[in-house]
Amino acid sequence: MTTQEKIKKIREELKQTFLERGDLIDGALSALLSSQHVLIIGPPGTAKSMLADEICRRIQGANYFQWLLTRFSTPEEIFGAVSLKALEQDDYRRVTSHKLPEAHVAFLDEIFKANSSILNAILTLINERIFHNGKEIVPVPLLTLFGASNELPEDDELMALYDRFLLRFVVKYIEEDFRFLRMLEAAAPVERTTISLQELREMQTEAGSVPIPGYIYRTIADIRRELGRKSIVASDRRYRQSLSLLQAHAYLSGEGEVAEKNLFFLEHVLWRDPGEQPQVRDTIRELLLGYEQEVKELLYESREIRDSALRPWKTSDERARALIEVHTKLRNILAKVEQIMEKAKKLGRPLEQVGTIKEEIEEIQKQMLQRF
Repeated sequence: MTTQEKIKKIREELKQTFLERGDLIDGALSALLSSQHVLIIGPPGTAKSMLADEICRRIQGANYFQWLLTRFSTPEEIFGAVSLKALEQDDYRRVTSHKLPEAHVAFLDEIFKANSSILNAILTLINERIFHNGKEIVPVPLLTLFGASNELPEDDELMALYDRFLLRFVVKYIEEDFRFLRMLEAAAPVERTTISLQELREMQTEAGSVPIPGYIYRTIADIRRELGRKSIVASDRRYRQSLSLLQAHAYLSGEGEVAEKNLFFLEHVLWRDPGEQPQVRDTIRELLLGYEQEVKELLYESREIRDSALRPWKTSDERARALIEVHTKLRNILAKVEQIMEKAKKLGRPLEQVGTIKEEIEEIQKQMLQRF
């Protein structure tokens, strides 16, 4: 089994365990492959920490760190106690064993309750993957950090931390009854596919080399422009970091290059407030699929024109005039379809479905011409 097949198998196993969490699982694995971080917003008991722990268990040799933060949490709880032996040498160093600086995967619950003494160190650690420990600057092995919260940050000093989470998900309790029953009846998983740290690094390299076609860049610029018109603004850094996420998402899906369908995943990247997510989703869908919908509406119009012309007419002259009018209308509709296709082609949009619709309209036109 190849490493790519392994990660896809892990993905399917996780989806069997964590019901109604498909996008979150894809996001967590894509974050793992692109070295990004995930924020999960939702009430207690929605398996947030369980997912992070389970993902770490799939990586042989990976260290896991989990902690619940409060306003009274101390740096010692997160980064380790101060070394008394080092203090004797005037070196304020921490013993980081089993703490965040040595974790490959971490889960920090109620992360926005972190106080300023912890906040700055966390920012440096997740952003630059380094930890200032006494006189040394130590690289950390952190692959991805899961942050969880029941609420969004309100203090300005927390917004920098909030922005470091490229992926943001809002989770709820299981909604569908049949999935809830599956959750109640589920036994512990018998099979657990694992990968080594070396295999994960190889996959990260492979994911980072997935090609990004030129039209994807242009489409991202279009998305940014349309969201800006709705006053939904994401930082340049988020758009830049989203490229590696799109590569990882394409790799996870087995794609040879980043495709338009991967862009739909940006709905988990480009919002700041959960209320903006539906607008982001609709904007992306409208931008990517709007031209196809426009052509579909022209097809429906063509069918209506045909059906109207085929109804019984009192005289042959009325029928002839109707057929001539139908021919003119269908010709104009096909001209519109050509214009839409030309525009879509310049933007690098896929044309397979539009081409199929055009063929059907041409067939309607052919049928009507045969009735002259």
